[in-house]
Amino acid sequence: MAATNFSLLQISDFCFKLSSNPQISTISINFKCPCRHQCRKVRLLVCNAVYTEGGSRTKSSLGKEKVSDSEFEPISALNERIRRDHGTRDAAKPGLDSKEAEKYIQLVKQQQQRGLEKLKGRSKEESGGVISYRVDPYTLKSGDYVVHKKVGIGRFVGIKFDLPKDGTEPIEYVFIEYGDGMAKLPVKQASRMLYRYNLPNEPKKPRTLSKINDKSAWEKRRTKGKVAVQKMVVDLMELYLHRLKQKRPPYPKCLAMAEFTTQFLYEPTPDQKQTKGEKEEYLRQIKKGELDIIVGTHSLLGNRVVYNNLGLLVVDEEQRFGVKQKEKIASFKTSVDVLTLSATPIPRTLYLALTGFRDASLISTPPPERVPIKTQLSAFSKENVVSAIKYELDRGGQVFYVLPRIKGLEEVMGFLEPSFPDVEIAIAHGKQYSKQLEETMENFSLGKTKILICTNIVESGLDIQNANTIIIQDVQQFGLAQLYQLRGRVGRADKEAYAYLFYPDKSLLSDQALERLSALEECRELGQGFQLAERDMGIRGFGNIFGEQQTGDVGNVGIDLFFEMLFESLSKVEEHRIKSIPFQEVQLDININPHLSSEYINYLENPMELINDAEKAAEKDILSLVQFTEDLRRQYGKEPNSMEILLKKLYVKRMAADLGINRIYVIGRMVGMETNMTKNVFRMIKDSMASDVLRSSLIYDDGQIKTELLLELPREQLLNWIFQCIGELHASLPALIKY
Repeated sequence: MAATNFSLLQISDFCFKLSSNPQISTISINFKCPCRHQCRKVRLLVCNAVYTEGGSRTKSSLGKEKVSDSEFEPISALNERIRRDHGTRDAAKPGLDSKEAEKYIQLVKQQQQRGLEKLKGRSKEESGGVISYRVDPYTLKSGDYVVHKKVGIGRFVGIKFDLPKDGTEPIEYVFIEYGDGMAKLPVKQASRMLYRYNLPNEPKKPRTLSKINDKSAWEKRRTKGKVAVQKMVVDLMELYLHRLKQKRPPYPKCLAMAEFTTQFLYEPTPDQKQTKGEKEEYLRQIKKGELDIIVGTHSLLGNRVVYNNLGLLVVDEEQRFGVKQKEKIASFKTSVDVLTLSATPIPRTLYLALTGFRDASLISTPPPERVPIKTQLSAFSKENVVSAIKYELDRGGQVFYVLPRIKGLEEVMGFLEPSFPDVEIAIAHGKQYSKQLEETMENFSLGKTKILICTNIVESGLDIQNANTIIIQDVQQFGLAQLYQLRGRVGRADKEAYAYLFYPDKSLLSDQALERLSALEECRELGQGFQLAERDMGIRGFGNIFGEQQTGDVGNVGIDLFFEMLFESLSKVEEHRIKSIPFQEVQLDININPHLSSEYINYLENPMELINDAEKAAEKDILSLVQFTEDLRRQYGKEPNSMEILLKKLYVKRMAADLGINRIYVIGRMVGMETNMTKNVFRMIKDSMASDVLRSSLIYDDGQIKTELLLELPREQLLNWIFQCIGELHASLPALIKY
């Protein structure tokens, strides 16, 4: 190999491309550099080796070829990746035509706009038609963490006047501390670039601060967040596009339904909806379709329950359902109407509603004569507890005394009995025998028991109108939604109720605990569960919309920037689409047509039919080609090199068709791919690629993806490189909109 002048990037690129090729065992590079500085760096990269034909293949009997364990086997790796990608998607879902998809995209945009307007509390006209997640710098406090769109995560220090470089009049600057120094931005510029940094379900403090002088780490984090956004858009579109596809006639109005509604005991408020329910004992009849209405716990979502024709799923007390149950509910959504009810929706559900991905209605009108619950937050003292209980007993009422653990119940009983010797006091918790617990709750409901010391087992489902004082000890150990539900056990009638929230020592409380307690104390008016849930969302974040991993990739950029990228991606969904083309329209202009050896042909049962089957599989879809290849190897073993080349050509054409690439050509050291994708889509594909080397070698120019190789490689090696490159591009498809 003749000595040639190469750049550092070219050398690393060249080494990567050739070393990943099964036909190359070693490489020889002679490097000559005019610059001492570069030479010192290059010594780390140079290696001595020799190019050899063939590889480490060994033939087995009957013409089969085995591959040594150390050899790179690209088809198997690609098959495994494709299987994994398709395994996470529902292959049974029918496709949608473009008109249906366009119709739904418009609906999503309109609903998204309404949700964002509600979230931000302002109209489209007030916001100039655009809803932004950017933060007003004047609302920040010293020490708050912020995200600058181009620089990264920093700590807000403050706003003060300073002289600009080329001016005499001082202007206001925002000062932000980063990992390697302080930055100052004019307030106007900061208001266009800054976002709050919040993490879902984690403390708000980031792991590290970004650096002003090294933006590469931040770019990687933002790219990772962008790819996660693109995948989320696909998940949303798949869920709702297929929901749109479902056809079911509306529920008919009937006499029985009218009679049912007339039996409702209460006068509905203007913003209330009515639900129907009927308790049935025999769940086995569900599968036969003999039951019309089934009321039960979340066991109705279990795998053993098979529904005959499920049309409506009503989920009450939504905040008590875990992520796995929510995923089960989500699996119903393409064919079932789902109505979820909650006084305090969890942050993730609330965010879905506010941002337009889920329809929501708000019931904020309290029942007639209902009065707000007086809420008092203070440090624990036995004197205050006794005083509060005495006041309630003197007016003929009953008391809930709630603790976070069973362990402390007897201790509380120990100090209450001497203070109220003639009062009936009982203990209730989930580990009691069912008969004992039932008897205890019945006595409290009938008014025989005046003080009930219990865990949060009483959080929901109780309506005891004479119980109008609740004492919650160690309040910092409860969640905000739990506290709101517990407080709701009192004040069920027209009598003024009291909620006493006791913490052990304020200095021991975390910042999040203080925020929770402050929010509960402030949201004391009737019907403020929605506002409290918003505060909870602000404190805890919202988690990931899909899957069990709550934090997801949001932590890379923070909640606000993540969602702004999500809505930007949705609003530009037309630009993010890749439209596939028919397999037969793809031209592969690479002059390589290997001939199968006579030994292998004789080994195959029907070689011509087998090759035709391979072509048909590739023409159908990528999974069919994967299945064909795996069946071929199971029956005949690893194919020889000539058959591998034929398969790689089919893979390349199939993946090109999926990507909308109609021609792949080679001119000297140039490889080009003609495609109908936009530059924006190409940028997203590159962001999703795993290989940094392949990503850096590709450019987009006038509807073509191009790359220039270092050498004019032999055609077989060139096919291997194209196979690897287009496989990387194809791996990006799950992160793009396509239909």
